[in-house]
Amino acid sequence: KLEEFLDFKQLKTSLKEAILLDYYTAGFWWAKEMDFNLIQLSGFMDLLNFLLENLSNKHMTLGDNLKELGKAMAGIGETDSERIGDLDSFSIEQAKAVIDYL
Repeated sequence: KLEEFLDFKQLKTSLKEAILLDYYTAGFWWAKEMDFNLIQLSGFMDLLNFLLENLSNKHMTLGDNLKELGKAMAGIGETDSERIGDLDSFSIEQAKAVIDYL
Protein backbone atom coordinates (compact mmCIF):
# COMPACT_ATOMS: atom_id res chain seq x y z
CA LYS A 1 0.00 0.00 0.00
CA LEU A 2 2.85 2.39 0.79
CA GLU A 3 4.34 1.70 -2.62
CA GLU A 4 1.05 2.78 -4.20
CA PHE A 5 0.77 5.84 -1.96
CA LEU A 6 4.30 6.95 -2.89
CA ASP A 7 3.42 6.31 -6.55
CA PHE A 8 6.53 4.23 -7.18
CA LYS A 9 6.42 2.84 -10.71
CA GLN A 10 9.91 1.33 -11.01
CA LEU A 11 10.43 -0.32 -7.63
CA LYS A 12 11.97 -3.47 -9.10
CA THR A 13 14.57 -1.53 -11.12
CA SER A 14 15.09 1.68 -9.14
CA LEU A 15 17.45 1.51 -6.19
CA LYS A 16 16.28 4.98 -5.12
CA GLU A 17 12.64 3.91 -4.94
CA ALA A 18 13.56 0.71 -3.07
CA ILE A 19 15.59 2.65 -0.49
CA LEU A 20 12.84 5.23 0.00
CA LEU A 21 10.21 2.52 0.40
CA ASP A 22 12.41 0.82 3.01
CA TYR A 23 12.98 4.15 4.83
CA TYR A 24 9.30 5.00 5.07
CA THR A 25 8.19 1.41 5.78
CA ALA A 26 10.65 1.07 8.67
CA GLY A 27 9.46 4.37 10.11
CA PHE A 28 5.80 3.48 9.67
CA TRP A 29 6.13 0.12 11.42
CA TRP A 30 8.18 1.62 14.24
CA ALA A 31 5.46 4.23 14.80
CA LYS A 32 2.76 1.54 14.72
CA GLU A 33 4.70 -0.47 17.31
CA MET A 34 4.78 2.65 19.46
CA ASP A 35 0.95 2.67 19.29
CA PHE A 36 0.85 6.16 17.83
CA ASN A 37 -2.64 7.31 16.98
CA LEU A 38 -3.48 8.43 13.44
CA ILE A 39 -2.54 12.07 14.06
CA GLN A 40 0.76 11.10 15.68
CA LEU A 41 1.51 8.65 12.89
CA SER A 42 0.87 11.36 10.31
CA GLY A 43 3.09 13.80 12.20
CA PHE A 44 5.88 11.25 12.46
CA MET A 45 5.73 10.43 8.75
CA ASP A 46 5.79 14.17 7.97
CA LEU A 47 8.85 14.47 10.18
CA LEU A 48 10.60 11.62 8.33
CA ASN A 49 9.85 13.36 5.04
CA PHE A 50 10.98 16.77 6.37
CA LEU A 51 14.33 15.42 7.54
CA LEU A 52 14.94 13.52 4.31
CA GLU A 53 14.15 16.62 2.24
CA ASN A 54 16.61 18.61 4.35
CA LEU A 55 19.33 16.14 3.44
CA SER A 56 18.48 15.61 -0.21
CA ASN A 57 17.19 19.01 -1.36
CA LYS A 58 18.84 21.47 1.01
CA HIS A 59 22.04 19.42 1.42
CA MET A 60 22.06 20.10 5.17
CA THR A 61 24.73 18.60 7.33
CA LEU A 62 23.75 16.10 10.00
CA GLY A 63 24.31 18.79 12.65
CA ASP A 64 22.08 21.31 10.88
CA ASN A 65 19.40 18.69 10.38
CA LEU A 66 19.50 17.82 14.08
CA LYS A 67 19.01 21.52 14.87
CA GLU A 68 15.96 21.52 12.57
CA LEU A 69 14.64 18.45 14.37
CA GLY A 70 15.03 20.30 17.67
CA LYS A 71 13.14 23.31 16.32
CA ALA A 72 10.36 21.09 14.98
CA MET A 73 9.96 19.34 18.32
CA ALA A 74 10.43 22.39 20.55
CA GLY A 75 7.50 23.06 22.85
CA ILE A 76 6.14 19.53 23.01
CA GLY A 77 4.53 19.09 26.40
CA GLU A 78 4.09 22.81 27.07
CA THR A 79 0.56 23.78 27.96
CA ASP A 80 0.75 27.35 26.62
CA SER A 81 2.45 26.37 23.40
CA GLU A 82 1.39 28.31 20.32
CA ARG A 83 2.90 25.73 17.99
CA ILE A 84 0.69 24.43 15.26
CA GLY A 85 0.98 21.01 13.71
CA ASP A 86 0.75 17.30 14.24
CA LEU A 87 3.80 17.15 16.51
CA ASP A 88 1.84 18.79 19.34
CA SER A 89 -0.01 15.52 19.85
CA PHE A 90 3.11 13.74 21.16
CA SER A 91 3.79 13.35 24.85
CA ILE A 92 7.26 14.19 26.14
CA GLU A 93 8.05 10.47 26.44
CA GLN A 94 6.92 9.84 22.86
CA ALA A 95 8.96 12.81 21.62
CA LYS A 96 12.05 11.39 23.33
CA ALA A 97 11.39 8.03 21.67
CA VAL A 98 11.08 9.74 18.27
CA ILE A 99 14.39 11.51 18.80
CA ASP A 100 16.04 8.25 19.86
CA TYR A 101 14.66 6.52 16.75
CA LEU A 102 15.91 9.23 14.44
